[in-house]
Amino acid sequence: QVQLIESGGGVVQAGGSLRLSCVASGRTFNGRIMGWFRQAPGKEREFVAAITWNGGTYYTDSVKGRFAISRDNPKRTVYLQMQTLKPEDTAVYFCGAHASGSFYRSRGYDHWGQGTQVTVSS
Repeated sequence: QVQLIESGGGVVQAGGSLRLSCVASGRTFNGRIMGWFRQAPGKEREFVAAITWNGGTYYTDSVKGRFAISRDNPKRTVYLQMQTLKPEDTAVYFCGAHASGSFYRSRGYDHWGQGTQVTVSS
């Protein structure tokens, strides 16, 4: 059974840091682009960052210079290091495995984790 399991969320003050992890089972991970998305209450799921199998990275403008996505292929794990967090970063963060189409769009992903809550207090 294919699974993506996120961890690392929590409550942090503005300016603080968190590192999210996503561990994949089965064949979900091999060769795939992996992405992080987030969803705030009442809003659509939005793209945060993505990383190719070979380590190419892509970010939404609002997190450039503050977030860093990375992956450890032997460990089937993708990370999202978040620094200088802001209250507007508060959301549930989801890890996804890209299947087809644009990796900037959530519909291009066919596997998702359960999400991990990140709350940034001001």
